[in-house]
Amino acid sequence: MSFFSKKIGIDLGTANTLVFVPGKGIVLIEPSVVAVSQTENKILAVGSEAKDMIGKTPDSIIAYRPMRDGVIADYRVTEAMLRYYINKALGSYNFWKPDVMISVPAGVTGTERRAVIEAAINAGAKNAYVVKEPILAAIGAGIPIHEAKGRMIVDIGGGTTDVAVISLGGIVCSTSVKCAGDKIDQAIIDYIKKTYNLAIGDQTAEEIKIKIGSALPIEEELVMKVKGRDFIAGLPRTVEIRTNEIVKAIDKELRLMVKAIKDVLQETPPELASDIIDNGIIMSGGSSMLANLPDLVERRTGVKAVLAPDAFYCVVKGTGVALEHLDTYKKSIFTKR
Repeated sequence: MSFFSKKIGIDLGTANTLVFVPGKGIVLIEPSVVAVSQTENKILAVGSEAKDMIGKTPDSIIAYRPMRDGVIADYRVTEAMLRYYINKALGSYNFWKPDVMISVPAGVTGTERRAVIEAAINAGAKNAYVVKEPILAAIGAGIPIHEAKGRMIVDIGGGTTDVAVISLGGIVCSTSVKCAGDKIDQAIIDYIKKTYNLAIGDQTAEEIKIKIGSALPIEEELVMKVKGRDFIAGLPRTVEIRTNEIVKAIDKELRLMVKAIKDVLQETPPELASDIIDNGIIMSGGSSMLANLPDLVERRTGVKAVLAPDAFYCVVKGTGVALEHLDTYKKSIFTKR
């Protein structure tokens, strides 16, 4: 069984980690969260199990994300997390060290890139390849990246928004801003604190964003009951929140994302810019699924924007395609150590 699965693709995100094994598809989707016991300095839980602990742990246990803004913030914990995912993907009877391909934000520095490679090697990989997210997102979205045509991909995850123009298999111009899903959640938390004097947690904020959030005001608003703790009385309380309040609350964050897209469009060579007008902007990543976000991008840039099919899985699917066709994608991808 384990003879074939010697390659693994990992979309190591700030919010979620997805693992792809060629021949099997996506085998694992878990939050990038680790719970650590401070007293014994050991890792208690990884992934979903650890995410359930966020905001609910006693003092001696901390549940946190070792990835910040798409890069490694806590090296040791990231390594443990990678080891857990690799073992879980391959099963415990695997004697082979796999080749691992990991996605990193477009704006990653050399040091950050080395940190990811080292963490993967120490976690049990034979070889580690590090590939820029926009390239993988484009491959996963089914864009023929090797053509001499400009394609624009906007990958919005938990920690970073990566914008890139790709032509002939390489990134022509790109930018990466540390403003994405997490910042939107934080804006919602701040808004509810300021407007209703109510404290809510990250998970509630994320739920609000998914259930009733929108990038543009809508006529028929959705309503959601939100439970939290009253700042003044210190007691639990419930309030009703509407969609257009959320639109207002996250406006600043969305402006930053749109600005990143505009910045890249302004740097794009004219020939490629005309291709982008023809092909539109492709949006991928979990946070690009915010209601009406493509419409907002289209309004602000004047370029048609479309959500990639399976936007949440584009990057990890891209690792799968790239692993299966390593030779074809070698030159656009590799910077192996």
